[in-house]
Amino acid sequence: MNPKKETKSLELNPNVSVDCVILGFDFEQLYVLLIDSGISKTTGSSRMAVPGDLIYDNETLDEAANRVLEELTGIDDIYLEQIGAFGDPKRMGKESDKEWLKSMRAEPHARVITVAYYSLVIMSDFNPQASSFAKSAGWAPIKEINDLAFDHFEILQAGLEQLKRKLKIQPIGFNLLPEKFTLSQLHKLYETILNKKLDKRNFRRKILKLDILSPLKEKQIGVPHKPSQLFKFNQENYQKLSDEGYDNFGF
Repeated sequence: MNPKKETKSLELNPNVSVDCVILGFDFEQLYVLLIDSGISKTTGSSRMAVPGDLIYDNETLDEAANRVLEELTGIDDIYLEQIGAFGDPKRMGKESDKEWLKSMRAEPHARVITVAYYSLVIMSDFNPQASSFAKSAGWAPIKEINDLAFDHFEILQAGLEQLKRKLKIQPIGFNLLPEKFTLSQLHKLYETILNKKLDKRNFRRKILKLDILSPLKEKQIGVPHKPSQLFKFNQENYQKLSDEGYDNFGF
C-alpha cells in the first residue's frame, strides 16, 4: 500500500528524513535509482544520492517515503519496505554535504535522523522524471558505485544486505521475471542479488523442492542455443511460502 496525505500546509520537520533505495533489475544486473542534487563547489562534481528529504509533521514515515519518492522522481505506486534508522551524528559531515545543506535547508546545522526504505523492481517498468530539487534522476549500476552524498552509500549497502537476508527466508521473483521463464533466468536473478555464483544443479534441486514452480509444456522460441523448458510461478504456493517463510534456503 502506498499511503498519501495532504502535507503541504505544514512545516517540514528539520530533524527527521526518509531515504528510498530503489533497486532495479534488468535481467542481467542490479541498478539503483539515484538523483543528482547539483554540482558541488567543494568537489566540482555532481552530488549523487538516493531520493530522500525531510518529513512533514502530520505524515507517517510510510506516507513521507512515498511522497518524497514521487516528488523527486515521479515514481509512485510501489511497495516500500523499511530498512531501519540511520542517526550517526557525522552522517552529514562531508564538506560537500554541509555546502548543500546551507543552500537548501532552513536549519542546515540541525541533526537529522533518517529512516530508509527499499524496493526491488523491474527497471524497464519505470521511467524516472526528476523534479523538485533533483536536477536529474536515473539508474546507475550498483557495481560502479563507491560513494554517494551523506551516508547514502552505507544506506545502499544496508538495503542490499536486507534483500539478501529476505531471499534466504522468502521466495522472490514473482514480480521480477516474465510470466514464463527458464530456470536459468531465475538462477541469474538469485546470483545477481546474492552477488555470488551458485551451483546450477544445487540451485535447481532446491528451488524445485519449494514447490513454487509449475513446469510448462513449452520451450523457448527464437534463441541461438538449445531451447530451455519454461516455467511459471504457482501463485497459491508462492504466496503461502511468502507469508510463512522457510528456514535458511542455504545460499
